[in-house]
Amino acid sequence: MTDDPITTEPANGGLPVYDPRGIVDAKPAPISPRPRKLTGLRLGVLDNSKWNAGRLLRETVDLLQAEHGFSVVSHYTKPSFSLAAEDAMIAEIAAASDLALTAIGD
Repeated sequence: MTDDPITTEPANGGLPVYDPRGIVDAKPAPISPRPRKLTGLRLGVLDNSKWNAGRLLRETVDLLQAEHGFSVVSHYTKPSFSLAAEDAMIAEIAAASDLALTAIGD
């Protein structure tokens, strides 16, 4: 892929071809260290407001809580699935949680 999401292909008569992948401008980041155990940790749950996300997350948290016993489970909800979570919300989740859980739930 080039840096230009629109290319002109000679094979199709020079019509513009749009690359649906667009341009990704992300810096590589290391993966966070994984905890050896979940028992006693603080879980932050981010609901993206899609129709089934809340249900999927509730059932997943119930299963994880029964098996691992988190000390705290904090729930956060984005105002819209079509918008990124605000930096302040991400900072709050990071400060109040040892790990985070989210899901799409379509």
